[in-house]
Amino acid sequence: MAKQSKRYRALASKRKEDALPLAEAVKILKSYDGTKFDQSVEIAVRLGIDNTQAEQVVRGSIVLPHGIGKQQRVVVFAKGAKADEAKAAGADVVGEEDLAEKIKGGWTEFDACIAAPDMMKLVGPLGKVLGPRGLMPSPRAGTVTPDVGKTVSEYKAGKVEFRNDKAGIVQAVVGKMSFDSPKLIENIQAFIDKVSTLKPGSVKGAFIKGVHISATMSPSVRLAV
Repeated sequence: MAKQSKRYRALASKRKEDALPLAEAVKILKSYDGTKFDQSVEIAVRLGIDNTQAEQVVRGSIVLPHGIGKQQRVVVFAKGAKADEAKAAGADVVGEEDLAEKIKGGWTEFDACIAAPDMMKLVGPLGKVLGPRGLMPSPRAGTVTPDVGKTVSEYKAGKVEFRNDKAGIVQAVVGKMSFDSPKLIENIQAFIDKVSTLKPGSVKGAFIKGVHISATMSPSVRLAV
């Protein structure tokens, strides 16, 4: 585990452990800012799911109201008119076999990978490289789609994907410290609302068990949910 800075330890010592209303939690988080760079703001939602049950896996995507404050690099597997559509929408790289070979060689310098349905025979074997990095296109996440242009535009506008980890926690970037409080609040609430809609039918009891927000170099703040 990396050694925590004096600044981080000082902030952590003042951290409130109480669960706070969203607006107050954002205010506390922003008071932690003091670095020379624009920290990313992240959310972690602990879910009441059994991760060993396939039907209780929670994953999805959302276009946040105010984006995430970062220009995302998007690659697309498409050909013909679909390739032209992806390029027109701002895709950073569009390809077929050439792109597959590049990724097989270990290249993953992008934030999202989108594929037209007829490209999945080409994309399928890339699962060993893309899967562990959360970059594998899938219909459920909306990244295997005939509407590649619209999907590229969404990711360029700040769409984020999420999936629960082995501990049943969903994490995502929801903005930057430089965002004003109302924008952060809207993004965070939109993410929580989206996750709430994905409760599997087999889950009994509370679905969302806890929510924390944090920044790249700051302690977390617990939200009242």
